[in-house]
Amino acid sequence: MEAFFLTKQLPNPNEPRWRMTLRTSMPLNLSYIPIGLACGVLLHAAGFNTLLTGLVSIMVFSGGAQFMIASMLTINAPLLSIVLMLFFLELRYALLGSSLSRYLKGQSERFLLVFAVSLNDENYAVNYLKFATDEKWTPQDALQVEHYSLLFWTVSNLIGSLIGSALKINLNVVQFALTALFIYMVVMQIKERLTIIVAILAGILAVVFLTLTKSTIGLVISTLLTSFIGFLFEHYLVEKHPKSHLLYKLRHHEDTADEDEDEDSVEESGQNS
Repeated sequence: MEAFFLTKQLPNPNEPRWRMTLRTSMPLNLSYIPIGLACGVLLHAAGFNTLLTGLVSIMVFSGGAQFMIASMLTINAPLLSIVLMLFFLELRYALLGSSLSRYLKGQSERFLLVFAVSLNDENYAVNYLKFATDEKWTPQDALQVEHYSLLFWTVSNLIGSLIGSALKINLNVVQFALTALFIYMVVMQIKERLTIIVAILAGILAVVFLTLTKSTIGLVISTLLTSFIGFLFEHYLVEKHPKSHLLYKLRHHEDTADEDEDEDSVEESGQNS
């Protein structure tokens, strides 16, 4: 197995395409296993049997969306709220797909449909990088990467569901785990000071609208409203105040200091030479 990943760093013209695409996608595939197992366990705790877990894994194929489904089901959210939240959460795939469209010209509508169904954030990143750096990377190769990742994700979800059926899980623990997961996802998105303000605003509006509507539809309203406000505010700052501190990266000063140190070290080495 180690030789499979570490050898053949240079392209091998005799290597089958399926094996080459599998090797390309294996780091992604392996990363899906622990998350997929956890997702399967949580979906089972939320009421999904193994069959339904497999179906939602194939049809949704989004870790964030599936975790959100489990979270909203554990609080007995209405179906309409879940569907609306999924719709707006998955809208980003329209942008991801459009950025790949130039590489998929000439493909049939059937191919594009299959490609779109199996697209997600991670295999998009792999394929976009390959399209941008490898002239021999074809749409068929990209589709194989998507299907490999879908296979690993679905199997991991199914195994997680079977594990969940053998374990008795307290729903309070599920809610805690999902809350921690989404907090982690928010933290990973924070790259500048403005993002922190928008995240805080989203939390405040979520509480307000949940109180007013007495339903999880308040989450949908607060999400849309916060996204709109954040977009307008960022656009205003970029246009009118591009040097605003709110647009600074969180590691801006550290990065600048590191760059200054590097420049000093280069100058010193030049003087010594």
